[in-house]
Amino acid sequence: MNLLTDRHIKRLFCLVLTLTVGFALLSAVLLAAGGERAARYLPAAFACMGLLVLTVMYRYFQKQHQTMARAIEQLHSFLAGNTTARIECDDEGELNRLFHEVNSLAAILNAHAENEGRAKQSMKETLSDISHQLKTPLAALNIYNGILQQQPVDPDTVREFTALSEQELDRIQTLVHNLLTITKLDAGTIMLDKSEYNLSDLIADVKRRFAVQAQQQGTMLSCSGDDAISLFCDAHWLSEAIGNLIKNALDHTKAGETVTVTWHAFASIVQITVQDNGSGIHSEDLPHIFKRFYRSRFSKDTQGVGLGLPLAKTIIEAHSGTIEVDSVLGGGTVFTINLLIPTIL
Repeated sequence: MNLLTDRHIKRLFCLVLTLTVGFALLSAVLLAAGGERAARYLPAAFACMGLLVLTVMYRYFQKQHQTMARAIEQLHSFLAGNTTARIECDDEGELNRLFHEVNSLAAILNAHAENEGRAKQSMKETLSDISHQLKTPLAALNIYNGILQQQPVDPDTVREFTALSEQELDRIQTLVHNLLTITKLDAGTIMLDKSEYNLSDLIADVKRRFAVQAQQQGTMLSCSGDDAISLFCDAHWLSEAIGNLIKNALDHTKAGETVTVTWHAFASIVQITVQDNGSGIHSEDLPHIFKRFYRSRFSKDTQGVGLGLPLAKTIIEAHSGTIEVDSVLGGGTVFTINLLIPTIL
């Protein structure tokens, strides 16, 4: 019986059984000795046995009451805000099993509370970052608009500040696009539509998107790899991830420098690398570059919003892949994407 796994109940049961057997034996001896002696001692023996049983029962329930009182005290302490409060449940038995489940429930509630606290803090920091990122282009737009209003109508001035305003509007558009994309990926509302897609065609499409920027910067964008490689992927989202890496590379290279994209197939993975010979990344920043809104104290870049690399990482991980970075300050950066080949699994 599970009831007897509790050593206190087992002890109570044994004591009552011992007293009952002892009374039965004593009664048998008295009855065998004669009716007059039995009539004299049996009521006294019965009274003693009853008193002993009542004493044993009282002691047992008194101990149970103390145990329950301590448990209730711990529950009140937990409800009052003491998250470390727990009920002692070292013994065996059903009651201690109940206490153990209560402790487990308290641990789960603590975990949920901590997660909720972290989520609120993360949301607070994210909103603060978004506000900060929007203030810069909005302030610039306000300044440009004020200059255009104060200056006489001059086509050169209008063209200059219209171009600057367009750049700031592009920053806002990129920020909003990346924020919405990351939010949808985090929420799981975007379902990847995977199919077999030629990797050369995918990267050629991405290259066309950045051809104008590379030409304007005087930067060479080189793409090469095995034309026969195909990937089971969502071509739209994977090209978004690779595009963010290429944009990051172009943003950190100068005229005359090169951004190289290569891809190779190995035994069980397809590896894509995006390499530049630009400014490189400081060693202090390497562990943090995939964090959202991270801005290096060493960076002179005032245009980035710190979302391109985290977005790329989120998309690649959604494809069950990994992304790594290797960089030398002043010597360039290499981003390496590793994607599993499903047919090998």
